[in-house]
Amino acid sequence: MQRTSVELFAGGGGLVQAGEKAGFRHLLLNEFAKRACETLEANGYKACEEGARPSLPKAGEKAPLVAGDVRKLDMEYLREQEVDLLAGGPPCQPFSLGGVAKGDEDQRNMFPEMFRAVREIRPKAVLCENVRGLLRPSFKPYFDYIQRELELPFVERREGTAWFEHDRVLLERLKSEDTDPSERYEVLKMSVNAANYGVPQIRNRVILVAFRADLGVDLEAVEKALRPTHSEAALVRTFLDGSYWGEGRHSDVEQHVQDRVMARYGDELPFGEGDDGGLAPWRTLRDAIEGLPPINLKKLDKDTPQGGVPDHIGWPGAKIYDGHTPNELDRPAKTVKAGVHGVPGGESVMLLDDRKKDEGSGVWTYLHRYMTVRETARVMTFRDDWKLKGPRGERMRQLGNAVPVQLGEVFVKAVADALDVAEKRT
Repeated sequence: MQRTSVELFAGGGGLVQAGEKAGFRHLLLNEFAKRACETLEANGYKACEEGARPSLPKAGEKAPLVAGDVRKLDMEYLREQEVDLLAGGPPCQPFSLGGVAKGDEDQRNMFPEMFRAVREIRPKAVLCENVRGLLRPSFKPYFDYIQRELELPFVERREGTAWFEHDRVLLERLKSEDTDPSERYEVLKMSVNAANYGVPQIRNRVILVAFRADLGVDLEAVEKALRPTHSEAALVRTFLDGSYWGEGRHSDVEQHVQDRVMARYGDELPFGEGDDGGLAPWRTLRDAIEGLPPINLKKLDKDTPQGGVPDHIGWPGAKIYDGHTPNELDRPAKTVKAGVHGVPGGESVMLLDDRKKDEGSGVWTYLHRYMTVRETARVMTFRDDWKLKGPRGERMRQLGNAVPVQLGEVFVKAVADALDVAEKRT
């Protein structure tokens, strides 16, 4: 049986691709940002006007994309479809360390719309991804409230009621244990680093996974299924035993680069001699961009796709300075962020294998450049044939706001497996 899903805040399509890879059939997508909608349209999703109630897609058809304000989106017609998964990453600016941190008072907070969607659709499961800023101590009381709202989405907050007043109502209802299981959700909160799930990027996020209580899903089994699969310790072991540089991997990397990497670790594991649990090595930036044509540093012209690869265009002006250090090829990339080149910190600058020697001092200096949009998409584990629309800054913004496909697939597949097990019992 093919599982079905609805996705809000679809953005540039990271979680959309993840759902498809995990075998889900999308019934509806929604996105507000114009350029992100153009990206989704370019990948086969047919846009409908704001507030539309589109027909359900036929077998083999792409889901309709309702472009516009989610607050004008009617989803009640989907209830009879018994939707398996409602997914999305509500806009995270209210909680981001880089944002204004107004929390619930910020009008960009779209969690209330996610809970409205739950009431209208009654999905079997809900998946929400968001920034680690939600876990900041100053936001903990409100984030706890968000989780309780997801537990009891049908206990609606009255207009004009402060969130902490509604939170007291939710707490009382949870203590009473008298809510209909079909209107209550069991919630699992997970703080994750995408690198620990095979994404070639350090990306710390918080993910909420919820299942309708009447289904009897085993949350402990879900949590076990979502344990990390990759580790830094395993990566370092491949450096020390030489397998990272071995036949079939990166054997063409020059010795001076290997020496630079190995100088960081010496000849011993910095994690001790304990077992790494048999986990796979973290994937590195070098792993991610393997197979892409090299960028000609003499042609950073903002215009020419190099090697005939879309979005693989050299960009001038990359700098390195204190507080703005580059990505290293033999580490997972830094967090991809939603800016033109990333934000201060060097997130989109890459240190290269190429170097030049100062004739006066004899000192070697390694060269650097901006990552291309295609390389950044690889770091986000997007498919190479996934089209991105808009100027460079908009494409980078879409990638920075997205869920890495590989991370999303792990979680969406865990949801499907948990539902399979639960439904076999009934």
